[in-house]
Order: sequence, then structure tokens, then C-alpha cells
Amino acid sequence: MPKTSARLLALLSLLQTRRDWPGALLADRLDVSPRTVRRDVDRLRELGYPITTFKGPDGGYRLDAGSELPPLLFDDEQAVALAIALRIATTSGAGIAEASARALNTVRQVMPARLRHRIDTLQVSAVERAEPQVEAGVLVALSAAVHAGEVLRFDYGSGDGPPRRAEPHHLVTWGGRWYLVAWDLDREDWRTFRADRLTPRTPAGPRFTPRELPGGTVAAFLAARFRGADASGDWPCRGEVILGLPASALSPFVRDGVVEELGPDRCRLVLGSWSWTGLAASVGRFDADIEVVGPAELKDAFAQLARRYADAAQPVSQEG
Repeated sequence: MPKTSARLLALLSLLQTRRDWPGALLADRLDVSPRTVRRDVDRLRELGYPITTFKGPDGGYRLDAGSELPPLLFDDEQAVALAIALRIATTSGAGIAEASARALNTVRQVMPARLRHRIDTLQVSAVERAEPQVEAGVLVALSAAVHAGEVLRFDYGSGDGPPRRAEPHHLVTWGGRWYLVAWDLDREDWRTFRADRLTPRTPAGPRFTPRELPGGTVAAFLAARFRGADASGDWPCRGEVILGLPASALSPFVRDGVVEELGPDRCRLVLGSWSWTGLAASVGRFDADIEVVGPAELKDAFAQLARRYADAAQPVSQEG
């Protein structure tokens, strides 16, 4: 006899396929006793499913209106998670806003009244950024290529020129956009391709052996790429300064830097950035005296910013 959870799902599916089910026939189809059927029906009622009993020679059970579609079992946490996921799907950049709304409505219809109430009282305002949307078919094709481990042939951008060839490793979403992380066979290097600019071609290429992604994980690789670091995750510009602030005042605001306490009102900060002027500006946001330890490029960047700030502070001349 199947486990209770599997049996409950099977019972719900049977009740959905026809209007009236004689109890004896349900017991036969589930290979259980009529008493077990009665207990399972009671369990489903406790979960909020509207199952009624009809009398007669072939008395049995009926799943009332509101459960025409294949029923699903969700606990409260799963119901809330599903509703949130579908409601914020408009911000995913996948071009599935309408489908997500229909899916949420479909799932809502087959849920017990108790869970429907929780979903209806959950108000989420999903604010969509003006990012290019990706057709769902493109995402499916890219995901299939990643799963199959097959070389992907595709047009990129305007589509001029021969098709690109790459070994697809990961399909990811980052900042409202979808990207394909792949080994570019023509350039022999790792690349991130925007999915909204990519048009897959068929047929796909041969299978390939997955390569080791720099950084160890796709999250580390993308973090390095999008912040301007190289494939190893190091910033192209890294410097060291001493600030007239306690380390405890800096630590909450320094994500990937190193803060060392030098005293009650002094600390050492080692930080990276995509440019020397960017690094100097990042350090300058702290309201404290700054001593540059090195390198010389960082000291020059502070001097350059000082000149710019001094010029910006000059009054605007009034021409007659």
C-alpha cells in the first residue's frame, strides 16, 4: 500500500477525473479498504478540500467546484513562497508577466480556502525595471543546451557575420537581466552573453566536457566580472590607507575590503576597485583624515580628485 502522502495525491487526482466516485470503486482503484478511503477523505477535508458525500446504493464522494484542475498539496509556507515567486516574476526579465499572473490564478483555484485567503491577503508590489525582456523560448533553449552539455551556435547582437560558438555552462539572472556563462570557442576565453541579445541556432553542436569555472562558483565568477575584476576575482586596482576612524565604524560599510584596528580612533583599510580614481572616491566617502600607504597610483588619484573637487567648489562666473 502506498504511503499516506502519495495515496492522498492519488485520491485527489481520481476525484478530479469524474464528478462522482463510489466509495467501493475508489478503494479498489487505490488498493485499500473502504475504511482507509474514509480516513483519507477526512484528512483532505481537514486540509480544506471541499469533498462531499453522496448517498445511494453506490454512495461515494465528490470534489466540489473550485478544484477542476489537478489538485495540489501545499502547506502554508509553500503557498506563500509560491505566491511571492509568481508575483515578482515580472521583475525577472524573462518576459513571462502574463503567464505568471495566469499561473498564480490557476494555482489559487485549486488551493483550499484557508490557503487562498493567505494568498489574497499577501500584497506584493513588484516594480519592474526597464530592462530588455527575454523570450521564454530562448531561455528554454539555452537551459536545454546547458543541461545537455552541447556546443551552442547562436547569433549575437545584430546577427551580422558568422554564428558564434560557445560551450554553455550556466544560465543565470543578475540584476534583472539573464546571462549565459560560456566558454567562447572562437576567442578561447570565458564570456558572459546577454540572453536578450542572443538567438540560438539549430542544430546544436557536439557534446563537450565541462571546464572548471574561474573563481570556483558561478556567483564568484559573476561578482568578479561585473565589478571589473579579472577572472581570478582580484580587483585591477587595490590600495591601502589609514583612516582616522575606529575599525568598528568602517566594518559594516566595507563589503570585500579588509579593516584592521590600529587603535581606538585609527584603522587600516585595504580595498579594491575598478579604477584608481574610483578607489580614491570610495575611500573619500568616509568622513575622516586619510593617510595613503600605497601605491603611488592611489596617491596620484587623490591629487587628481582634489583638483576636480576644488574646481567644482569655485563659484560659477556670471557673464553679462
